[in-house]
Amino acid sequence: MDEDDLDRLREVGSALAFSAGQVLIERGKPGTGLYVVVQGHIAVEAPEGTRELGPGSVVGERALLSADGLRTARVRALTDGVVLAVERADVDRVCAEDSAFAERLARLY
Repeated sequence: MDEDDLDRLREVGSALAFSAGQVLIERGKPGTGLYVVVQGHIAVEAPEGTRELGPGSVVGERALLSADGLRTARVRALTDGVVLAVERADVDRVCAEDSAFAERLARLY
C-alpha cells in the first residue's frame, strides 16, 4: 500500500495502543477488521512461518478477503506500540469507493 492508501485508512480508523506480549489477532476467529502498524513491532505466526513486521505493515486483511472470513494467523505484539484499527465496514466502504484500493489490498493477501 502507498502513503495515500494509508491516509485513507487513517481517516476511518482508530489508534489503539498495545503492550508487548499482547495478542492482537487470534487464529481461527472471525475477522472484524484490519490493523496498520503505526509504532512498534509485531509477530505474525502463520502455518507457513513466523515473520516480524513494523510500522506501515498491514495485518488482518486475509480474513476480510477470504470466503470464510476467519483469521489465518496469530498476531502478537513484540514491543509496546500503536496500531490503526479499521473496522470491516470501513474497509468495505473504502474498497467500494475505490476499486484500485481494493486491488492493492487484495495484493497483500
